[in-house]
Amino acid sequence: MVHENPLVSDICATALSGGIALSILRFFEETAKRGLFDQKLNRKLVHVSIGLVFMLCWPMFSSGRQGAILAALIPGVNIIRVLLVGLGIYKDEATVKSMSRFGDYRELLKGPLYYATTITLACAVFWRASPVGIAAICNLCAGDGFADIVGRRFGHHKIPYNKRKSLAGSVAMASAGFLASIGYMYYFASFGYMQVSWEMIWGFLFVSLASALVESLPLSTALDDNLTVPLTSFIVGSLVF
Repeated sequence: MVHENPLVSDICATALSGGIALSILRFFEETAKRGLFDQKLNRKLVHVSIGLVFMLCWPMFSSGRQGAILAALIPGVNIIRVLLVGLGIYKDEATVKSMSRFGDYRELLKGPLYYATTITLACAVFWRASPVGIAAICNLCAGDGFADIVGRRFGHHKIPYNKRKSLAGSVAMASAGFLASIGYMYYFASFGYMQVSWEMIWGFLFVSLASALVESLPLSTALDDNLTVPLTSFIVGSLVF
């Protein structure tokens, strides 16, 4: 806490966390404008970094529902921003270029909207004492992000039931999602929010494997893995934890 008054402290934490998240978004908008990275890579770097960095800020907030709700306002505001841009009400070419696959602003109404909604729900509903929220964000951000990055570079061997996915990408997804989950388990345990246990570690592994499997299915290709991956993490996580 940054102030003795919990409400003032949470407001300060919200402002600081929001500033950090906005700075990351602006950074990748600039890299997209300048073409420093391939557009697909730039989009995935945004995908990996935003949720994970935001989760690092959670200990700044107070315990209880107040802290969770105020923290959730940060990605919640981004939901509104994505909707405005995706519906064409507000024009923001930098945001479209950094978050879309093909430069179409309507793409923001799918993957980016699902992404922001997942982080908002994980924060507001599960918060930092629940492994379910950690698993959902880590598999969505680190898992799904690295699946695409690794798959594009090393995905020569395709999955038999889905030629648009690769074995390398699925292995990278399960590994990155699991390792990120373990890292955040220890991170939050260091603040006393949860207890490290082998049961939790095995639970994270099971959720990551299930998420990677669902992401590899044609269903995820037809819908959107930003939707199917967090849904799988929420459902499976609620069963194993």
